[in-house]
Amino acid sequence: MNERSKARLFILKVTVASLLLTLGGRVWFLQVLAGDQYAAAAANNNRREIVEPATRGRILDVMGRPLVQNRTALVVSVDRIKLLRQPQHGAVVLARLAKVVHLPLTQLRNKMTLCSFVTKPGHENKVAAPEGCWNGSPYQPIQITDGADDAMAQQIEEQQELFPGVTAKLAAVRDYPKPDAVNAAHLLGYLSPITDAELKKDRTGDVVLQGTELVGRAGLESVYDDYLRGRPASSTVAVDARGAVTGTIAVDAGTPGASLVTNLDVEVQRATELALVHAVQRAHGMTDRDGKHYKADSAAAVVLDVTTGRVVAMASYPTYDPNVWVGGISQKDYAALSDEKAGVPLLFRPTQGAFAPGSTFKLVSTSAAVEAGFPLNGTYACPSSYRIGGRQFHNFEGESFGAMNLHTALVRSCDTVFYKFAYDEWLHDERIKKPREVFAAMAKAWHLGAKTGIDLADERRGRIASRAFKLANWKQLKAQWCKGAQTRPKGSYLQRLDFENCVDGYRYRAGDAANFAIGQGDTLVTPLQLASAYAALANGGTIYTPRLARAIVGADGKVLKSFAPVVAGHLPVSASVLDYIRSALGGVTTEQGGTARNAFNGFPLGQVHVAGKTGTAEVAGKQDTSWFASFAPVDHPKFAVVAMVTQGGQGARVAAPAVREIYDAIYGFEGAKAAFADGQLPKGLPKIAADGSVIPRPLITSRPTSSPSPTATALDAPAIVERRYRGVT
Repeated sequence: MNERSKARLFILKVTVASLLLTLGGRVWFLQVLAGDQYAAAAANNNRREIVEPATRGRILDVMGRPLVQNRTALVVSVDRIKLLRQPQHGAVVLARLAKVVHLPLTQLRNKMTLCSFVTKPGHENKVAAPEGCWNGSPYQPIQITDGADDAMAQQIEEQQELFPGVTAKLAAVRDYPKPDAVNAAHLLGYLSPITDAELKKDRTGDVVLQGTELVGRAGLESVYDDYLRGRPASSTVAVDARGAVTGTIAVDAGTPGASLVTNLDVEVQRATELALVHAVQRAHGMTDRDGKHYKADSAAAVVLDVTTGRVVAMASYPTYDPNVWVGGISQKDYAALSDEKAGVPLLFRPTQGAFAPGSTFKLVSTSAAVEAGFPLNGTYACPSSYRIGGRQFHNFEGESFGAMNLHTALVRSCDTVFYKFAYDEWLHDERIKKPREVFAAMAKAWHLGAKTGIDLADERRGRIASRAFKLANWKQLKAQWCKGAQTRPKGSYLQRLDFENCVDGYRYRAGDAANFAIGQGDTLVTPLQLASAYAALANGGTIYTPRLARAIVGADGKVLKSFAPVVAGHLPVSASVLDYIRSALGGVTTEQGGTARNAFNGFPLGQVHVAGKTGTAEVAGKQDTSWFASFAPVDHPKFAVVAMVTQGGQGARVAAPAVREIYDAIYGFEGAKAAFADGQLPKGLPKIAADGSVIPRPLITSRPTSSPSPTATALDAPAIVERRYRGVT
């Protein structure tokens, strides 16, 4: 054997030895180091876990009436993974199924398509998501219909060889029963399938997400999802090599979802929703200064308990049917909810809409003026207009009322009194190095321009048009303004405006201060913020965090969590000033010249004295926004009620009658059924029995009886609206 052959043989020996050592090491690792792990994996290979989603908890009103519940339905579902393993990816199975459930084949195919696999038009080699595509986990059974009948279910279940991966079972389906025709769609929210990203995301607490679950996406369904969802039931079974079940290893019964008891009252909520519809209809029959009918394209209303901040009712117009989300919403329906031409029904205006408040803002301006040094009991001129620089600032309709005190200025809503307050304070700030900005600071002290903290998502902050805002806004829009100054027709109004803003749009001008004092200009508030401010005025200065939830009650009737009132702050305004403003607002509905006197003509103010402030906010390029902010009764306030209608005209003619309609429902006037006994909010919680059934509180029909006063004859709602508000100015 030559040297080359010896070398080759040596290399071969080394190679073989290396392979043997490697294989030996691997065997040692598998049997010794990783033995327990692989033994457990082998054991688990003979196990399967079966998960059944928990029954979702109900959402109840303060009396125990269901706003959201579950109903049992025959649900036909398809396992997408099993379907794709069939010949032609299950095309034949889908064709058979379409005939059985009486649905178009195209619709079933779309349901089997994952929305995440497609993108928006315009992307190369991509297609648009089809109508009704599946937005949940690919491993979750896809619901085809929850309206199957016994014949459909029997055909599917008895011929499984023809319908592999298809099931027809009784299941709990979310239901929005609309008690007393209540909608509350924005408040309640909706459900949709869980996504893969959510399954992978770590969750805290005892709630475990499963791929078959639905989760809350908006409203209370989303905020209190962990409580409402419960814990799924599961069982671990042993299976043989063919996958047949050979026994049960473990069973976890799970926990049904808890019920959410809210502060909402069905009766008041219904009245609030109807009041907005009537207000919009009323505005459509009126005309503006140019003779055009008011568009009245949106509206909002809020009812708060002034002593706790609890939300008794809250409504938005336009709205939609909450059942549209059950079983998955189509893209056509979703587009309709987001359509600007339809008023964007999906937008919840009480918390997500921000609007110029108009004269309802004068509770802030009055307290700011006193803070700035103007005498509370002083006498002030109310001319028809007030000149600031080169511009005349007028009263709303050019009225001149002569000398008056602040009480009358609020009752008659004299703008020129507040223009002078704002201008004098602006002159003071211009002379000092660090402006004190009393008016802006006071607005923030009333918690305007900040989120209220309500237990709903996507709340807007609103806006306080201070010097800081002007500077930040200028920095953001300067380039746009300067471009407009160069490109717009020379000498046009917009060109001159853009030029002015380009040069010194950061300056807080005297006109800005004047507009601020009457709730105009760049200042914006949400209806909920304004209601919260009026509630603080009514209760003596305590600002509460608005709360929809009252308690979480388990399926066995035990209270798991109660939500006590939360104090968010206190007004830096003396009790005497608050008393003065309350008294003046009480005169708005009763005194000669009061801007809401006509709206409350015939209302039993001797029994329930309503105090309030009208507001008519001018909006560039649009018709006026109608406001009325109120609280009642004046002597012992319990409720704050605010209504707003965009492009609805004067507050006295549209929003104020809507608020009156809501008080009718609370106290049982004008033939309405009283929501609460003697106007007292219910205490405690509705009873939930150990079996989960709800024992609603008895309904109340009594009215307050503080002093005798005739009430209106019971009439149907349209007749009441026609009789009560005809000719109101």
